[in-house]
Amino acid sequence: MTDLAATDDLFFNRAGLEQGDVETIVEKSLASADDGELYLEYCQSEALVYDDGHLKSASFNTTQGFGLRAVCGEAIGYSHASELSLEAIRRAGETVKAVGKGYGGVFAQPPSGTNRSLYADTNPLGLVGLEDKVKLLAGVDSYARAKDERVCQVSTSLMGQWQAVQILRPDGTRVGDIRPLVRFNVSVVVEKDGRMEMGGRGVGGRVIYERYLQSETWRANVDEALRQALVNLESVPAPAGEVPVVLGPGWPGILLHEAIGHGLEGDFNRKKTSAFCGLMGERIAAAGVTVVDDGTIEDRRGSLAIDDEGTSSQHTVLIEDGILKGFLHDRMNARLMGTLSTGNGRRQSFAHAPIPNDQYLHAGRRARSGRDCR
Repeated sequence: MTDLAATDDLFFNRAGLEQGDVETIVEKSLASADDGELYLEYCQSEALVYDDGHLKSASFNTTQGFGLRAVCGEAIGYSHASELSLEAIRRAGETVKAVGKGYGGVFAQPPSGTNRSLYADTNPLGLVGLEDKVKLLAGVDSYARAKDERVCQVSTSLMGQWQAVQILRPDGTRVGDIRPLVRFNVSVVVEKDGRMEMGGRGVGGRVIYERYLQSETWRANVDEALRQALVNLESVPAPAGEVPVVLGPGWPGILLHEAIGHGLEGDFNRKKTSAFCGLMGERIAAAGVTVVDDGTIEDRRGSLAIDDEGTSSQHTVLIEDGILKGFLHDRMNARLMGTLSTGNGRRQSFAHAPIPNDQYLHAGRRARSGRDCR
């Protein structure tokens, strides 16, 4: 977990906020709640898209803001703003107090701390100039076209993000984290006798751009995209009916995510809307099937030192040898279900309250992290 000094500089020194004043507002705002926190976020992101021999788009964006949450039983009061000021936080505090009117909760204990470091806090965006990034994308285009005369279109992109968060609780607990994230994508279209097929490859993680500037790295990914396209070019229609499907490691796990991942999230099971509700300890898959939600693998896209509530990420066994063993929890649903958070409290941004989510989150802001299902 990143030292608080770096996030203090972003959220207090630069914004001109006094830490003590902010903590006082949070304490008063959540006085009658069961749980809650002030979530501060600063994020820089960029995206470059190179298509059909030209730089199609280039963007850079900076966002910052806060979200203040009060949890009273099953009710949530939430207020957010993109303005980092004492007055804005004070107004948010008055808003979330409404959910606790007449309610007398016992505030939950803070998450246990962690010193685990899963990625560096280096900002990848400024380490490589725009010219070098465009040169990389142009090189990918030229390389793919030179590999096979059947290549008729190449699209490639490079995306990066640097996100800093700090979480303050009314008991004075503070945790911070700085999260880099980059991604490189390439898709290749081939044509033969009027038939066109496509192959693609995408890689990324909580690293810096340097890995993808190395020719052996990006060329290997282009080769794989081209290989897929050429295989598709020779493909024949699949037979109708049920057939066995074998999934390899990596992104095919998204099928597992969509099939059962959401159904294993705590809120759906607490509300009894999941197909797995009431099946804990029972067989729900074939013998030999084990599913793990793991957010502790170094430098991986879905790994986080702490989730968006301040709970350390964990290695959570969901299904073991076909038997349902657990669900994914944030703090609120864990408390209401009489268990502990699994470190799966995730936010789309500061403008959204956390919800339990498995780690194959959808790409983009919601998906600042999909952990590995294996």
